[in-house]
Amino acid sequence: MQSKRVFTEIVIILLALLFMYTAVSKFVDFKGFVYDLNNQPFPNSLTPILKWLIPLTEISIVITLLFEKTRLIGLYASLALMSLFTVYTALVLLLIFEYVPCSCGGVIKELSWPQHLVFNLFFVTIIFAALRINKNNTKTQLLYNQTQ
Repeated sequence: MQSKRVFTEIVIILLALLFMYTAVSKFVDFKGFVYDLNNQPFPNSLTPILKWLIPLTEISIVITLLFEKTRLIGLYASLALMSLFTVYTALVLLLIFEYVPCSCGGVIKELSWPQHLVFNLFFVTIIFAALRINKNNTKTQLLYNQTQ
């Protein structure tokens, strides 16, 4: 039981670090991030929304992961966002788009597309595992919290 909790805590820390790092990196190089968004295969009319939505969503996920009461929401939101990024990366690798710059933040931008896919799949897998562990321990945790 303790090792499952430790695993979940490690996943939460990794996700919080990942999303905060990428969000901050996007704000630090905001012009570059917007430029990359404008070169994505979706309409440029979405850029004014996405340039704020993506990093603010990442920061919002970090906030939900920090608090016990919202942690489950944060894990589900992390799974959704990482799954979207993974599908997008897979589409890039399947050559669905002609040219796609990476609009990731920081050093993650330096990964190749196959490395991105492995990176994203790793995070999707550990998030899914943490959610399964949490689901299996929810009743036990509720009973534990009620006795304290």
